[in-house]
Amino acid sequence: MYTRLDGILNRDELRQLHALLATATFDDGMTTAGQAARGVKRNLQAVGLDAEQARRLFNEALTRNDAFARAALPFRILPPIFSRYGSGMNYGDHTDNPIMGGDVPVRTDLALTVFLTEPDDYDGGELIIDADRDAQRVKLPAGCGVLYPATSLHRVAPVTRGERIAAVTWVQSLVRDAARRDVLADLAVVLAYLRSVAPNTRETLLVAKARANLMRMWAEP
Repeated sequence: MYTRLDGILNRDELRQLHALLATATFDDGMTTAGQAARGVKRNLQAVGLDAEQARRLFNEALTRNDAFARAALPFRILPPIFSRYGSGMNYGDHTDNPIMGGDVPVRTDLALTVFLTEPDDYDGGELIIDADRDAQRVKLPAGCGVLYPATSLHRVAPVTRGERIAAVTWVQSLVRDAARRDVLADLAVVLAYLRSVAPNTRETLLVAKARANLMRMWAEP
């Protein structure tokens, strides 16, 4: 199962990111691949000062996105990797490393891919997520993202024309269990609606109480 997140980056932020990445150095993506993924990863990744500035811009946009906060319940978020796929590049079947990060290890509960190029700018390059015995093919407008279990088997289809640029990061959630995260996300949507139409009713307060108490029961900070 995955969650589509629209409008993580607006047009101005996309322009700024592309300007920064246009002057960044791109190295072989295999340098950050886990042992199992090294044989199937064929892409490039941005490095250097311009990439650091792009990461700061991306993180600022991500942390103000309410839909991401509801779905991920983030505790720790890794710095994003900016990947580039030219014609003939792809990333074969793999599962993400369970623990990432340096001095502060991060358990990778969720992965997030945010598309930075428009779908018409390249052929192929779909993110393919194997879920519930069915492969989900994802190719979204620039600025939109998909949040999915890092435990899943997934891949990037070969690019056959143009160039695919995306930002990828990983999240350690306050709530490890995906089904519990879904319950809390649904309650957050209901609570936001109730607060908009009946903010001071007992029913609204009870839903808020129930969600807060479930967070106390399930969260693992």
